Amino acid sequence: MSIQFGCAPINWTNDDLPELGGDLTYQQCLSEMALAGFVGSEGGNKYPKDIAVLKKALDLRGLVICNMWFSSFLSTFENEKTLKAFDEHLEYTYELGARVVGVGECGVTVHGQEETPLFSQSPTLSDEQWLNLAQGLNEMGRRAKAKGMALCFHPHVGTGIQSLVEIDRLMTMTDPELVYLLFDTGHLTLAGEDAFAILQKYLDRVRHIHFKDVRKPVFDQFKQGDWSFLQGVKAGLFTVPGDGDLVDWTNIFNLLKSSTYDGWLVIEAEQDPAKADPLEYAQIARRFILQQLGY
Repeated sequence: MSIQFGCAPINWTNDDLPELGGDLTYQQCLSEMALAGFVGSEGGNKYPKDIAVLKKALDLRGLVICNMWFSSFLSTFENEKTLKAFDEHLEYTYELGARVVGVGECGVTVHGQEETPLFSQSPTLSDEQWLNLAQGLNEMGRRAKAKGMALCFHPHVGTGIQSLVEIDRLMTMTDPELVYLLFDTGHLTLAGEDAFAILQKYLDRVRHIHFKDVRKPVFDQFKQGDWSFLQGVKAGLFTVPGDGDLVDWTNIFNLLKSSTYDGWLVIEAEQDPAKADPLEYAQIARRFILQQLGY
């Protein structure tokens, strides 16, 4: 096991809900990540697009970009648009230090629609959409591999690929040498799955990890009320490891400690920074990881 620890800027400023932390600067975000003891950051929409400007800010704080979300639109058959944007994304993130690229399918997603109930309105992909998605991801995986990077697919609630059945189908349809898995404890838990069991099943294909927990009282309201994903985020659905209720951290950490996992472990818990101080929660998460892993 060889793990580096990173943090996501969504804990400070939410790309899907700009009103959450929209007033915070990217410099504050990066500084507080470093202050909390992290050495990597995921990319974010607030970060400068100029590589030299962002790299200087990262270097000043001893940070690198370890990954940055990429939206594919393969379920809506926008292959040419997706591949062109993907090539540009690889160039940008590679120069900033990333060696993995996390891909989420956004063609028919409802997770960014604040008025759309998540559970009752989540999309189901057709056979044709599945085939195009798998073939497109294989091609993107080839391009990433040629660049010295690994494509990690991110199962995400509201996108059509969130349950174990859907993850199994995608992993079966894609080349294991080209398409890897981004393991996200929060989204798997929210989808009603046992995150530990999925890590155990697919550990050999996991190349990037997101850690967050779910607050059970909010989750119960969320499910009963059939809220939208963003309504849940606003209500405090997610929190950092060491603070929530639903993720089986003991077994997850024990599995990691006995594994040969070599990659990033990223804290990602989108909360309202006005209610949950991002620095405080980053420190909670880093202390929890130290207690569990010893470093």
